[in-house]
Amino acid sequence: MAAPATTLSRKDFVSTQDVRWCPGCGDYSILANVQRVMPEFVDKREDVVFVSGIGCSSRFPYYMNTYGFHTIHGRAPSFATGIKASRPELSVWVITGDGDGLSIGGNHLLHTIRRNLDLQILLFNNKIYGLTKGQYSPTSDTGTTTKSSPQGSIDYPIDPISFALGAGATFVARTIDVDATHMQQTLRRAHAHKGTAFVEILQNCPVFNDGVWEDVQDRKTRIESSISLVQEEPLVFGSPGNLKGVVMIGGDPSVIDLADDDDPREKGVVVHDEFLDSTAYAFALATLSRPDFPLPVGVLRESTKEPYEQMLSAQIDDAIATKGPGDLEALLNSGDTWTVGTK
Repeated sequence: MAAPATTLSRKDFVSTQDVRWCPGCGDYSILANVQRVMPEFVDKREDVVFVSGIGCSSRFPYYMNTYGFHTIHGRAPSFATGIKASRPELSVWVITGDGDGLSIGGNHLLHTIRRNLDLQILLFNNKIYGLTKGQYSPTSDTGTTTKSSPQGSIDYPIDPISFALGAGATFVARTIDVDATHMQQTLRRAHAHKGTAFVEILQNCPVFNDGVWEDVQDRKTRIESSISLVQEEPLVFGSPGNLKGVVMIGGDPSVIDLADDDDPREKGVVVHDEFLDSTAYAFALATLSRPDFPLPVGVLRESTKEPYEQMLSAQIDDAIATKGPGDLEALLNSGDTWTVGTK
């Protein structure tokens, strides 16, 4: 008789390791929310793998009671590619940060996204290098003063959302560390997507970059400084008496004032559509940033494309069907050979 299915809970995904992040770090919230939704995704913990690189976020695999790899700086996407390609039945999650993923790991992240493997990439963005004590990162704002930029950073920052869209991501979303409900909804959408799901998580570093996302994290200001993206709903934000909407004029986004009784659609407010074939709209959304515009939060784009590991498996099956299973020893001894010896 088959063994009865085991019902998992959040506690099953909590490891015995002491969680060691700075007090107030947004990573605690991300960890808790991932552990809460994980029982919905798998029947066995052994079917889950968390892969990380180097950084504060990369301690994540130690705190998940699943399989995990703490790899080398920026290379987590490459390790995850190998895992998913060889074991496509596993649920593979990549945990990275703005420094790990977009600096030394930028090339690895780009190629993993463009291949469209069926895995989830969670990029924690606090706009700073936290583990190495507060140097500016690829996402730090121009002018950010740190130990490595005492006169202010003169770099133009990378936008993780635009990066993912440019690499051809089939699922791109943004959520916030302190918004548990929204984060869990986003994680569910990411897991359900077949292909690479890229999720930027805005995360606070209370030690080296405290308050960098304060206007969208604080419930009192979030309604004015962010837009919650809902499919087929207008891009409206603000509170009653101070409603605003986003319109497109000549291809450029702009903000207009709305009366409480206005119909946003009649006023030309953009209606959100995450399933458009073209990436132009999603790229336009990615340009919305503080303080000139509200920050879009939610799913910016989702499209359908066959995952890499499915195509790889089909290609291998086809080769075996047409050429046979192969003989490794015969392969090694085929073609030109050399005998190495002494004179």
